[in-house]
Amino acid sequence: MGDTLLALSIPLLVFAGGIYAGCESWWRRRHPAPPSPYTHQAARLAEREMTEAAREIVDEAYATLGALYGAAGAPELAAQRPTSAETIGSTSAPGVPGVTLGATASPGRGRSYPASAQKG
Repeated sequence: MGDTLLALSIPLLVFAGGIYAGCESWWRRRHPAPPSPYTHQAARLAEREMTEAAREIVDEAYATLGALYGAAGAPELAAQRPTSAETIGSTSAPGVPGVTLGATASPGRGRSYPASAQKG
């Protein structure tokens, strides 16, 4: 009799384990765990760190190679740049006809805002 109960208990345990796994899976689908704030925070910190590293690489490359490009491109930029007499009385952006000063991009690293629509 002892061997029969042992032989029948094994399929019973497997069946009970399957029922438990199915119920737990159903429960987890109905009640998912909230996302961890540490995961999002770690992603933001990693993104910030990568941005700073990229900024340092670009700044270092510009400091190293900026003189090469500045010397070659300086005559072309000076020829295209309008004189101060042309830009003092104009209502458009320097060197760009038809674009007002408010529509030009700011040179800073801050957020860039879209230009206002102009009626023409």
